[in-house]
Amino acid sequence: MKFSWGTGIVIAFGLFMTFILYFVFTVQSDSKYDNELVVEEYYKHDAHFGDEMTRIQNATNLAQKPVINIVSSGIEIVFPKTFVPKNIKGKVSLYRPSNKKLDFEIPISLSDATTLLIPKKSLAGGRWDINMEWQYEGKSYLSKETIYFN
Repeated sequence: MKFSWGTGIVIAFGLFMTFILYFVFTVQSDSKYDNELVVEEYYKHDAHFGDEMTRIQNATNLAQKPVINIVSSGIEIVFPKTFVPKNIKGKVSLYRPSNKKLDFEIPISLSDATTLLIPKKSLAGGRWDINMEWQYEGKSYLSKETIYFN
């Protein structure tokens, strides 16, 4: 049997299409290739971008800012001593870029101390994006920070 150049091109094209289809089906069906968005409804999130920038600027303008420390018992968030702990309300969101299932939020609820501890048992080692949204005396603040936890 003799192959012409046209037959060779058709066979090569068919093999290429088979490879691409195999690759697409493998990526779509295997959970290790999951595609996850950082924010589920990013259009709604972008609509409030100006408000978010105002809260970030409020946090930047503070003379004393909250500090995030990595300690042996977990992650410690220390608010400035000038704040009355009972008047600080909000939440701390921890995002794991590599695995959405590890994301969680902790409400900021301080009684006497200005320190919030996130226990080590709820944290896996690696990169964490921390977003702190809080209100104090009618003003809203937002701080974003990335840490690497072992």
